[in-house]
Amino acid sequence: MVGSGEDDDTWTKPVGRCSVVFYGVGHMLNDITSACWFTYLLVFLTDIGLSPSNAAAVMLSGQIADGLTTIFAGELIDRFGHFKIWHAAGSLLVAVSFSSVFGGCLPCKIFGSNSSLLETIGYSMFAAIFNVGWAATQVSHMSMVNCITLNSTSRVVLASCRNAFTMVANLSLYGVAFVVFNMKASGSIDAVENQYRWIAYISIFIGCCFVIMFLLGTKEPRLKLEAHVNGYDRICWSYWFKKILYYQVALVYVLTRLVTNVSQSFLAFYVINELRMSDSAKALVPAIIYVSSFVVSVMLQELTWTSQRIKAFYSVGGILWIFCGIVILLLPRNMNVFMYILSVVIGIANALIMVTGVSMQSVLVGEDLNGCAFVYGSLSFLDKISCGVALFILESYEDSTPALGDCSPFYAGFSITRYALGLVPAVCALIGVIVTCSMKLHTRTLKPLTEPLLA
Repeated sequence: MVGSGEDDDTWTKPVGRCSVVFYGVGHMLNDITSACWFTYLLVFLTDIGLSPSNAAAVMLSGQIADGLTTIFAGELIDRFGHFKIWHAAGSLLVAVSFSSVFGGCLPCKIFGSNSSLLETIGYSMFAAIFNVGWAATQVSHMSMVNCITLNSTSRVVLASCRNAFTMVANLSLYGVAFVVFNMKASGSIDAVENQYRWIAYISIFIGCCFVIMFLLGTKEPRLKLEAHVNGYDRICWSYWFKKILYYQVALVYVLTRLVTNVSQSFLAFYVINELRMSDSAKALVPAIIYVSSFVVSVMLQELTWTSQRIKAFYSVGGILWIFCGIVILLLPRNMNVFMYILSVVIGIANALIMVTGVSMQSVLVGEDLNGCAFVYGSLSFLDKISCGVALFILESYEDSTPALGDCSPFYAGFSITRYALGLVPAVCALIGVIVTCSMKLHTRTLKPLTEPLLA
């Protein structure tokens, strides 16, 4: 715990609008590259000739590198602090390496071979490097929340603003992709690589602009500095492992990320291969999801948050996803227009479970600031590994999925894509709601807000 008396009163005051916004934009580079990673990586790799299983192996290598880095980054941040240095270094590595993920197989060019094994190794190498930088940026940015303020409502507002700019990042990506796909042809493998290389370059430029805004507008959190100056001991890992709430929050967070990441990865396949919608729907459907998520995330910033409200809003989001999963499983091709309406509901559900799921981590940490980075790092490790394994298994089975091209438009064939987009997120959401309802969350008693957090 940090501070008492007047100092404690200072740290429980609501965070100002500008500080919230400057913090919120700090994850834009990660978010826009992550959107490209989960939406287009598998599509890109299969388009250039890799088998679904090899494409899944590339993604898994990145997820494993990401997961391992979160543990080490969390431990080092807890020991030494300096959130902004970690953020800047991670962002630099992301910016340098991301274009190579979609920029062609460098080892293939060096050795003059285009074998499937060498391609898989080449793309896996850059995927791992990219995810190391991504993880360092994520852990430093997420764990800053608890060291910026002790006000639980402001912590939720910071998470909500971050989630709102995640939607902006996703929309920016789909806008860029829409323009690139329409301006540049994709007949050959070289043309496909050129398309995605441009998407990567533009995404990096946009993200870096917001990273600079974050670094200039956000101060190094003083709560962490005071904890070190005052000689508070670093919290051991075993402290968290003795808390039942740690396991509950970890499970809910992992399930939440499985819902959003698995659904995002298979959305394009579902829209094109299952519903046979036009190519524009590959960008339009995700755009609708993120617009509705953005609106909800902004609205959530106006609420005063308690533990019961966090649990209630998560449960509502989970129930909405269960409904969406059932519809996705059963939706026939001749009713594909309903996917646009369903996208709005998915966006609302995603915003509710993401904002509250991340906020549960802040409630778990509370005022134990010398262990906050470990909490975020360890939970991110579980998230990355579970998502990587899930996507690897699902995409590997895609090899053996029968083609449904000749099926009746009135028939909803139960393919791996439908299970991945409908059943998996719905089951994860159901378990998440059950665990959330069993939690005992406790937030500090707050003073009423003197003004809205957003104008």
